[in-house]
Amino acid sequence: MAAKPDTARATCGSASIRIQPRVAPTRPDRRLRRGLIAAVALGGALTIAISGTSAAVPPPPPNPSNSQISAAQVQANAKAGAVGALTNQLAAAQGKLQDLQDEVELKEENADKALVDLQNAQDAANAAQAAVAAAQIAANAAGSAIDAAQKQADEFALGSWEQGGQLGSVANYFNATSPKDLLERQRLLQAMSGSENEVLDQLQRARTQQANADSAARAALAVAQQKQAAATKAKSTADSAVKAAETAQAGEQAQTTQLQSQQASLQQQLSAAQSQVGDLNAERATYQNWLSAKQAEDARNAAAAAAAHTKGGGGGGGGGGRVGSLPAGAAGIVIRRALAELGLPYVWGGGNASGPTHGVAGDPYDPGYATETGFDCSGLMVYAFAGVGISLSHFSGYQYTAGQHVALSAMRAGDMLFYGGGAGIHHVTLYIGNGMMIEAPESGQVVHVTPVRMYGGIMPYAVRLL
Repeated sequence: MAAKPDTARATCGSASIRIQPRVAPTRPDRRLRRGLIAAVALGGALTIAISGTSAAVPPPPPNPSNSQISAAQVQANAKAGAVGALTNQLAAAQGKLQDLQDEVELKEENADKALVDLQNAQDAANAAQAAVAAAQIAANAAGSAIDAAQKQADEFALGSWEQGGQLGSVANYFNATSPKDLLERQRLLQAMSGSENEVLDQLQRARTQQANADSAARAALAVAQQKQAAATKAKSTADSAVKAAETAQAGEQAQTTQLQSQQASLQQQLSAAQSQVGDLNAERATYQNWLSAKQAEDARNAAAAAAAHTKGGGGGGGGGGRVGSLPAGAAGIVIRRALAELGLPYVWGGGNASGPTHGVAGDPYDPGYATETGFDCSGLMVYAFAGVGISLSHFSGYQYTAGQHVALSAMRAGDMLFYGGGAGIHHVTLYIGNGMMIEAPESGQVVHVTPVRMYGGIMPYAVRLL
């Protein structure tokens, strides 16, 4: 049978072990014990209506298995781990995105600087170009002035020659009429010659200065043009850097957006998984509450059956005056044989075709009972069915495959009922009719009659051997 969640016991079917804290009951004389318990067993032949002192417990609610709850929790933990890992990735991506944003801003500032430098270089180049043009104009003007003065000097020399070579010659001095006239003629010649030479010298110096200015302006223009070319290249490089940074930022933004989408999806899955765990735990709690109520109802039914049988005068080992209500034939023999052992203690591994025995190795969870004889659940079935010549293995799992499977709705007295789950069958009982069964339940209890538990992992089929 299924044990309470906070207990442990030595189960009967396959000698699997579960421990249940308890105080060892005192042991009355075997015949007296049978007399006390027979009322409970034979009360199963009465109608179940005698338990109607309180409202019947409704059908069992869903009871999720431990494996279902564990699997749901594993899935929730996996989702939580995935969300945590993705959150770390997202944090790293957002940090990288911020770094790229900072880099874009720096590159944009560098591009602004390159633009300012380019504009300054262009302005300097334009100013240098204007200076070259001005110097060229001044140089051209100086050259024109020199050309004019040279022309004037040439004309002066030509005139002197055309006048017979007298002007400026020694003859001019001899033709003077007086010393005074001679001096004036000399000063005039000197003045004309000196003035002409001075003008020519000044113009030549101006021409040299303008040539130097033109050369300097052209050198400055060359430097300005070099700076302008460098600024243009720097501006192009800065613009390319901005585009590259913006491309990297856009790529990281797309990745971050994808991670955010994945995080939202995983968060929804995590919430769903956690909700599933919560729902399963709530179902388990509801089932446990129902199980407590059902067990209390079963106890009331058994007590009421015992009380009714006592009022009816029943008693004695083996069934007393109520034996006639049991089915006839082989089923009756099997049931009577089992009922004859009411009150015997549960002994792990106990019982064979001849009757109660010591346990295979004693009950390791109840050393005080190691010297007693009794039955475990499958041992009781071995003994009961040996009365009609049917040999069964002392293992509930094999007994489940020993006969015909019939639906629980079609079970009848003499069929075996089994309890188990995904891990296998762990308990077997004998149905005696009227919703009652006889069993050797677990350590610390005795062979007794109890209402059929249509819950707690009852297998979907009864097994019929008769």
